[in-house]
Amino acid sequence: QVQLVESGGGLVQPGGSLRLSCAASGFTISGAAMSWYRQAPGKERELVAFMSSISGTTNYADSVKGRFTISRDNAQNTVYLQMNRLKPEDTAVYVCKAVVIRTNYIYWGQGTQVTVSS
Repeated sequence: QVQLVESGGGLVQPGGSLRLSCAASGFTISGAAMSWYRQAPGKERELVAFMSSISGTTNYADSVKGRFTISRDNAQNTVYLQMNRLKPEDTAVYVCKAVVIRTNYIYWGQGTQVTVSS
């Protein structure tokens, strides 16, 4: 059974940091393109960060470039999103997505809430 389980969200002050984790089971992340999305209340879902399956090439939304970093640990089968210099506008539910290259199947996690507020 395929699962993506996010963790690491919470309440943080502006300027602070959080590291989100996305633990995968039922497939190996090295064979999938992995992404982090976020959705704030009243707004459309937004792609935040992307990592390709083989080369590990990364891309980021302009709004998070230089502050967020996507990475993966193949041994742990986990993808991370390191978020630094957080801003109130980063407040959203952050969701992990996997596209398995061999099957083109798409999987989503349940999301984790990030709130940036003083």
